[in-house]
Amino acid sequence: MKLTRRGLAALLTAGLVGTGALTTAVADASPAAVNPVTASPYIYLGAGWQPNVASTMSATGLKAFTIAFVLSNGGCTPVFDGGASAASNTINAVRKAGGDVIVSFGGWGGNKLGEHCSSVSALAGAYQKVITQYSLKAIDIDIEATEMSTHSVQDRVLGALKTVKANNPGLKVVVTMGTTTSGPDADGQRLIQQGKALGANVDVWSIMPFDFSSGGDMWAHTKSAAEGLKGQLKSAFGWTDAQAYSHLGISSMNGKTDNAGETVTLANFNSILSYAQTNHLARLTYWSANRDRACGSGGDGDTCSGVSQNANDFSKVIGKFTG
Repeated sequence: MKLTRRGLAALLTAGLVGTGALTTAVADASPAAVNPVTASPYIYLGAGWQPNVASTMSATGLKAFTIAFVLSNGGCTPVFDGGASAASNTINAVRKAGGDVIVSFGGWGGNKLGEHCSSVSALAGAYQKVITQYSLKAIDIDIEATEMSTHSVQDRVLGALKTVKANNPGLKVVVTMGTTTSGPDADGQRLIQQGKALGANVDVWSIMPFDFSSGGDMWAHTKSAAEGLKGQLKSAFGWTDAQAYSHLGISSMNGKTDNAGETVTLANFNSILSYAQTNHLARLTYWSANRDRACGSGGDGDTCSGVSQNANDFSKVIGKFTG
């Protein structure tokens, strides 16, 4: 079974992917010069091959990673999918190597804080626990599944983000969502419009342009999805093209995706990089650094990319992105 963000729910529900309370000590945040938002591939702690972050940074020029995922313990207490020790060890290793992290809440599977915290203030408090514990300069809300489709939960998430932004000056907030080939769907459009209406002050709206039903040219699909998002941001916020691009992110997937016949190639990544650099996007990332190597025998979706490549090829592309 592929343990990607699109195929994890069964194992989480079965209790086969561990979680742990946020109790392990971590190093202080890295110097302010490191921007954890701009170019920070996801590292999934819950399963799959775990990369050596210091070696990856040295080989690719990357300075940051997105640590996935913070979930709910079944109530309003945040827990790391993969455990607090794995999270702390990874964060410490990145910071020791001179980098920093952005922590991601949510994902496709498992219990979501947005659904299990009963109020805006409670959810903001759960987010704050993680921000404080890990001295975070940025967080990512990967809003998917019923956390996205339930409008009352959307509003709770946005309200909580407004609170943590007010209480943490300088904190950067990314909201990551699925997309169609023409931009976010009706739920995504509502989320953006409510972000404006509620004053959530989201810094980056990021899409995941993969897992489309038809496969096809993934660079073309990515560009059309990003342009669709740009149009929705312009409409909601009254921004110019340049302003919309500066609040726009792309989170791709390397190699074979969860959909049969759909592959995001290294050439696609280079085209996406050129687009992101030319338009000065706010964020370029992908799912995931765990997969950035060729498959051996018995590989699964969080162990390798499924395509012919050298180690770190996709991360090297992301490492070139400067915003």
